[in-house]
Amino acid sequence: MVSEEEVLEAMKKAGKPLKTQEIADMLGADKKEVDKIVKKLKKEGKITSPKRCYYAPS
Repeated sequence: MVSEEEVLEAMKKAGKPLKTQEIADMLGADKKEVDKIVKKLKKEGKITSPKRCYYAPS
């Protein structure tokens, strides 16, 4: 189980917009799980999508 904090931390460490698959690979997590978290974080305004399918911290 991956937490929202871990997903955000992975994005910050990368220093560039990432695809959900890249985040999942970094965390050794399931892509579907990361997709759900990314969707929730985006809804809360904690992350943005600078280009289609890529996500970065706001």
